[in-house]
Amino acid sequence: MFQHGANSAVVSGKNGNMEKTLEIIKHLNPEKHVLLVDADEVLLQFVSAIEKYCPTIGYEFKVDSFALTGNVYKINTETALSADEVKILLDRFFDACVDAIPVVRGAADALAALSVHYQVVILSNVPKKYGARRQKHLAKLGMDYPVIANKGGKGPTVKLVANQCRKQTAFIDDLPPHHASVAQHSPETHRIHYIADERLAGFMSKAPDAHHRFDSWADITTHLTAMAHDYKVHKDEAKN
Repeated sequence: MFQHGANSAVVSGKNGNMEKTLEIIKHLNPEKHVLLVDADEVLLQFVSAIEKYCPTIGYEFKVDSFALTGNVYKINTETALSADEVKILLDRFFDACVDAIPVVRGAADALAALSVHYQVVILSNVPKKYGARRQKHLAKLGMDYPVIANKGGKGPTVKLVANQCRKQTAFIDDLPPHHASVAQHSPETHRIHYIADERLAGFMSKAPDAHHRFDSWADITTHLTAMAHDYKVHKDEAKN
């Protein structure tokens, strides 16, 4: 999101209920790859949803930069909302729309294909109080996977997951600060930068701390499938 399956579950990551976080992590199979995926602007069309929501409460959202603060205005004015006002707006938006945000084209099919090779975990900085609604909504969209409602940088939570997995851990997110956090705390995790909204994607090149930048789920699927295959080949060669 902007700067500012089987037996699915919602847990709280950093600064949340660590016992529940560890509970879901311990159920991961250490002998299978893990894919940690952001939700807003990776799996869900956050921007288009908040664009439609803003006019219903007297605001206008303009895609003028890769940010929320500075892009939300009171209708018929040039007065942008302050950072504190944007924070309040976001909470109102999630309360009204967290279970109605449209899916990104190709996301559900991509995760289904990738789940052959990877255990999928959705790592979202959605406010904790909306985590259960987000998980139910994702499940209805065909993405029935565990959801971790994280807070702050995602690196510490990714590190916990990677430490449980003896194979490859991969991470997909739209925000460069989260790639930096993961690079710091779990440098061995393979990091993919992806921004679903084409307008937003045009404002930014590859995140400096990401390994790759892709602009479609088809390309992500091809890349991660090949990576899982290459991992197996290298392991098999090492045994011989």
